[in-house]
Amino acid sequence: MIKLYDFLSCPYGQKVRIVLAEKALTYELVAVDLSQHENRKPDFLRLNPFGRVPVLVDDDTTVYDSTIINEYLEDEYPEPPVLPPIGSSAMRSRARLFEDFADTSFTPPVGQLIAEVSKPEGERDQNRVQRLHQSVERVLDYLNHELQGNSFLAGEFSVADIGFAPRMLVLNEIGIDVLGNNRGNIDAWIKRMMERPSIRNLQGVAAVPVAGG
Repeated sequence: MIKLYDFLSCPYGQKVRIVLAEKALTYELVAVDLSQHENRKPDFLRLNPFGRVPVLVDDDTTVYDSTIINEYLEDEYPEPPVLPPIGSSAMRSRARLFEDFADTSFTPPVGQLIAEVSKPEGERDQNRVQRLHQSVERVLDYLNHELQGNSFLAGEFSVADIGFAPRMLVLNEIGIDVLGNNRGNIDAWIKRMMERPSIRNLQGVAAVPVAGG
């Protein structure tokens, strides 16, 4: 029986939950309340010494870090795939590169922006808000360019798209117009992703700043 230790609003955990849903895998969700520092308790630190969610336990195998978890799930439960087929080295690399780009250059600034705009207006650092807005807007423009002529970022739906989905769904809540600057390719991409139950089921999860990996 698979167990997933997670905090529901963590975008990295959401990445894993999308893959679990895509593969129709049954699992037990073990809630780890980051606001109560449950991730710093000894029992959890034995699962992940970095104290971060998500952590996946599959029988005797324990895996942490959302990207490594999803690689494990792809290896252990290959159908349906969330990576381009073996033999398509260039496309598999492209999928992994986009997933890493989402983790390092999109998810963190969106999380930081959520944290900043969650403060009372008088306490917000407006210069920081502006910088974060610009950072996210640059990523959106880049994605819109990369999606030209493509339904998804790396051929078929894959971890490349999954990496962006959790935070893409909350941008309107924090004042970013996803479709601004004539981003029609992103508009069509989001609509295609929203056709998937694994993505739709993320809607309604609160956009709060959380740490994970």
